[in-house]
Amino acid sequence: MSVNVYIPGPFRSATGNMAKVESEGSTVAEALRTLGNRYPAFKSLVFDLNGGVADHVAVFLNNRDIGTLQGDQTAIGEGDEISIVPAMSGGASGWSEEQILRYSRHIVMPQVGGKGQRKLLNAKVLLIGAGGLGSPTAMYLAAAGVGTIGLVDADVVDLSNLQRQLLHDTNDVGKPKVDSGQERINDLNPEVNVIKHRLYLNSENAMEIISGYDIVVNGCDNFPTRYLVNDTCVFLKKPLVDGSILFFEGQATVYLPGKGCYRCVYPAPPPPGMVPSCAEGGVLGVLPGIVGCIEAIETIKLILGLGESLSGRLLLFDALSMEFRQMKLRRDPQCPVCGDHPTVTELIDYEEFCLGIASPTEAAREAIRIG
Repeated sequence: MSVNVYIPGPFRSATGNMAKVESEGSTVAEALRTLGNRYPAFKSLVFDLNGGVADHVAVFLNNRDIGTLQGDQTAIGEGDEISIVPAMSGGASGWSEEQILRYSRHIVMPQVGGKGQRKLLNAKVLLIGAGGLGSPTAMYLAAAGVGTIGLVDADVVDLSNLQRQLLHDTNDVGKPKVDSGQERINDLNPEVNVIKHRLYLNSENAMEIISGYDIVVNGCDNFPTRYLVNDTCVFLKKPLVDGSILFFEGQATVYLPGKGCYRCVYPAPPPPGMVPSCAEGGVLGVLPGIVGCIEAIETIKLILGLGESLSGRLLLFDALSMEFRQMKLRRDPQCPVCGDHPTVTELIDYEEFCLGIASPTEAAREAIRIG
C-alpha cells in the first residue's frame, strides 16, 4: 500500500527538506522502515536501538494516535497519512480523537506540539468587549482551542454593528452580545467554555472579574473602561493585550506586569470630545478584523511562551497607506500606577477621571440601556 508520511520540521533535513514523502507497506511499522531504509538519517531519528519507534516520537495514522489502535502493527490502506510528531511521548494521553483531528495543524508544529496545545486548552482569557475587536479575537482564540473565554459586554446587537462585528449576524439584532457571542464561539468550537459577563465593568466589579483569568484582551470603545482595565491589570499583575481603532488606523501593544502600562504612554485621557468614538467618527469595517487578529496572535504567543511579544512596542497600522510602524515604549518610573512610587493604589471613579462626571449607578446604566 502507498501512504503519505508527514515529516515534522526538525526531521526534514533527513528527507531532503520534504514535508511529505511517500512510502509503502501493509502496516505503520513497515511503511516507516521502508522510509528509514531510503533515508538512513530519518531512521536514526525515529527508531531506537532495538528497532522500535523511539519514545520521543508519537505516530498518528489519519490523525489518530496509533497507541489507541494496534500500535505500529496497525494496518494501513491506500492513500492513508502517517504523521510523525517528535517530543510527544505520552503527550496525546487523554486526548479525544476529535481533539487530535481539530488541532492537528498545531500538534504537528514543533513550536506548539501536544504540550503547547494543552497550554491553550488550559488557558483562561477575558475579552473586554464583544464588538469589533472582540469578534475576531474571540473567534481565533476559540478556533485555536483556548479553553475558557470570558466575554464582558452589556450591550445588545444593533444592525449598525454588523458591518464589522463578526460574532453576530442579522438574526441576533436585539439579542445581548454575550449571548450571540457565546453561540458563535460554540458553533465554531463546542469545547470552549464561554463565561458571560453581561454588565458594565466598573471599579466595584473589575477586580473580582479580572482576577479569574490569565490574560486580559482590551477591545473597549471608551476611555474610562480603558483606564479601569489598565489599572486593574497592574494591581492584579495580569498581562494586558491592548488594541484600539478609529477611521482607517489601528494600534496594538502588550503590557506585561512590571514592564509599563497604558498610563506610562498616556498619563491622562484627552479632553472630552477631542477624540471621537467609533460610533461618532466611524471606522472601516475590516480594520478591527486586522487589529483583533493581531491581539489574538499576541495572546496565543503569551500562552505558549513563544516569540517576542509587542511589550515595549506600539504597533501602528494605517490601512490607507497599508503601512505598519512601530514606536518604542518604556516604563515610566513616575507613572502614578506602575511607577516606583505610585500615587494611585486602588481603583478610582474613572468616569470622573476621564469625563469630569461622576459614574452613573448600575440602576441608572440599566435604565439608559433599556430606554
